Amino acid sequence: MNILSSLRDRVARLAAWDELDVEVSALPSHAVRLSDVSVLDALADVTALANDAARLQAVLAGVAAQRSRREDGAGGLAAGQGFATPASLIQSITGGTKADASRQVRVGVALLEGIERVPDSTDGDDPAAAPALPSTPWHEPLRVALLDGRLTSVQSDAIRVGLGEPVVAGRSAARSAVNEAWTLAAEGLIIEATGMPVEELGKRARIIRDLLDPTGAEERFARRYENRAYRAWIDADGQRHARITYDDEMGLWVDAILDAALRPRRGGPRFVTAGERESAAHLRDDPRTNEQLAYDLLMDLVRAGSLATASDVFGTRQPGVRLVMVNDIAGPRDAFGRLIDTGHAENGGDALPGSVIDRAICVTGTVTITTDRHGNPLDLGRTHRTYTARQTLALAARDGGCMWTGCTRPASYCEAHHIDPYSEGGRTDIDRGILLCRHHHMTLHNHGWKISRDGRADFLLHPPGGATPVTLTSKAAWKWAWDPPPPPECTTWRTVTSA
Repeated sequence: MNILSSLRDRVARLAAWDELDVEVSALPSHAVRLSDVSVLDALADVTALANDAARLQAVLAGVAAQRSRREDGAGGLAAGQGFATPASLIQSITGGTKADASRQVRVGVALLEGIERVPDSTDGDDPAAAPALPSTPWHEPLRVALLDGRLTSVQSDAIRVGLGEPVVAGRSAARSAVNEAWTLAAEGLIIEATGMPVEELGKRARIIRDLLDPTGAEERFARRYENRAYRAWIDADGQRHARITYDDEMGLWVDAILDAALRPRRGGPRFVTAGERESAAHLRDDPRTNEQLAYDLLMDLVRAGSLATASDVFGTRQPGVRLVMVNDIAGPRDAFGRLIDTGHAENGGDALPGSVIDRAICVTGTVTITTDRHGNPLDLGRTHRTYTARQTLALAARDGGCMWTGCTRPASYCEAHHIDPYSEGGRTDIDRGILLCRHHHMTLHNHGWKISRDGRADFLLHPPGGATPVTLTSKAAWKWAWDPPPPPECTTWRTVTSA
């Protein structure tokens, strides 16, 4: 559809609500009269309208950037308006942040990639003068998805920046294969983008980049490690400040420390011992903010040092970073003997290079979970009411976190839910359990939702009232190992190693 026609149609849809077809000053008092259904429908239409406008804005930002190239000097569009960069020009027009303007320019430049600049507006009036695109780049699916409305400009930029540019040396055949891999990754992320927060989408793109390029992952890890830093200063009022730049591994450790201490305040699992429940109640009732609690905890760690036992500081739930790897930990290896592969933090899926995996295995050892070719762990069924620690570990390896659509809660914040009620004879088996965060576990039990599964097919989330069920997919960053699964004739079982 013509972009301007689409914008007009969406405005016409919004005008159908009398509550919205009012003077701007009267909009708040009239909008509150909308029904719940109308609020949701209007929000969907406004969002679609904004996305159409953002696509148009990105293209125009790209044109502005194309006419503001360095070689244009003072004759460039941005320089002619008194701005040093195209992003500065865009920011002055939109009134947004520098980051937003820079993103609009990046997306716009990507949309115009391969299209030669039209010398002046007169030539631009001739449709026949529009140039053709060159050979297809790896990120062409992003351009197409953005233009046809399957991606927003923010989502497209998150995927493009997260995947980065493939670095290929050697024969053209190798370059073609690598570009194809990046193209397939982009296509997969376009599908996953629906309902996924853009921060998570960018993170998933970075994880896939490290999976595709494990050698580069080692280099990127080393670069971030070199950037580690601690800086402290005192402001004019005498307040002391500090700024820490973490390396990947220690950043995960600090996250684990804070998660272990603050989990009850952040919606962690409820099924704990009486002592843990009492401790959690004290923490929930503590008048300090989460930020103050985190600070006090870190200062306690600094004071206690090696003199305190872990339980003195953390209680029964001690911190740790569990790493998951889907591969053979024996190789291949580089000239330095480092594993050429990537593993993942169980919470969040952050990719870590083979050298970190090797060190973790050396220090802590491994737990092996065997799965079928669809990623289902080998059945560890029990007759107990609750899932065992080993079963929960297997669920974490399969699900990667809360399986509710759109939820990004990590595995350590989740509870194992019986899709077949235990009170009705349901067994505590791996294939009949699923990870849900506390909020969504309570939503399911209290508001008429249900999860079903036919054998070992996909889990289905059934909304109350008989609405169309939603297919739930694993949140694990390592699910590439079985999604899509191998062909039916392949009977090889895979092994997930957790360090």
